[in-house]
Amino acid sequence: MDSKKYLEDISEIKNMMSRSSRFISLSGLSGIMAGVYALIGGYLGYLILYPSSWKFDTYQEIQLTLIAVALGVVVMAVVTAGLLTFRKAKRSGEKVWNVSSKRLLLNFLIPLVTGGIFVLLLIRLEYWVLIAPSTLIFYGMACLNASKYTLGDVRYLGITTIILGLFSAYFTGYGLFFWSLGFGVCHILYGTLMYFKYDRK
Repeated sequence: MDSKKYLEDISEIKNMMSRSSRFISLSGLSGIMAGVYALIGGYLGYLILYPSSWKFDTYQEIQLTLIAVALGVVVMAVVTAGLLTFRKAKRSGEKVWNVSSKRLLLNFLIPLVTGGIFVLLLIRLEYWVLIAPSTLIFYGMACLNASKYTLGDVRYLGITTIILGLFSAYFTGYGLFFWSLGFGVCHILYGTLMYFKYDRK
């Protein structure tokens, strides 16, 4: 009995250490919703780029519309993630803004902001074919870099999007497809996995 109690105590200590060093209130639903927003954005991008009822007078109008759609997807995903994460943290009794969440955010933003600046330079130089691969690769690096401060599944999401970004760089002309696959389908799959693995407990 003493041995069993000792093992239970060790397990509890490990759980407490994990909770104190990792932000575990990320919501799987936020991943699912981010994926849905990305697929909607991908579909709108398809309508903008390929023959449709949408008519644009200049190529610049197409570029600005695509950027607006992408920003809309990002804003909706961030707002939804914030709301659902706050709700999950409140339900589990975890503070949203603590040492773990600060480390998570910092390590996530460093590659992400770097990638955002790089993509802006690509837009300025009109290297359109590299935009989808770059967003996937830098986002994957951001997930990979932040994964040690949150749920381990984020690491595999990062690796997957990096691989898709490299494929997108090789298969030029299919950027929208890989972008939708990485930000849309992968988010839905990993979000669903995380939801059933963590959120339903």
